[in-house]
Amino acid sequence: MTVKPITSDCLARPVGPFSPAVRDGDRVYTSGQVAQDPATGKLIQGGVAAQTEQIFHNLEVLLEAAGKTLAEVVKVNVYLTDIKQFAEMNEVYARHFVAPYPARTTVAVAALPLGAVVEIEMIVSS
Repeated sequence: MTVKPITSDCLARPVGPFSPAVRDGDRVYTSGQVAQDPATGKLIQGGVAAQTEQIFHNLEVLLEAAGKTLAEVVKVNVYLTDIKQFAEMNEVYARHFVAPYPARTTVAVAALPLGAVVEIEMIVSS
């Protein structure tokens, strides 16, 4: 089976040599997304809540390009530069999913691309 890249003109270009997402059969894997403004490619201003909201907006655009929705997400990985911001990120996160929730891992990391405070990646299936 051939892996097919997925992108959208409504998203900022990736900051490295990777596809924003790839399709492998019915499964879609997104690359980690930070809160890039689609118009400028720069990280948006604001803390973890604002960045998490922008990431979800960007991921929804990407999933739409793949013919998928957040309702089909089966696994989420969240990376935070400060685990003390978990509750604030989680508050925004919870507004985007309904039960049964996707499986999720959240870890603290030393740094993220563009100086982001949060990065999120997803696996989507139908």
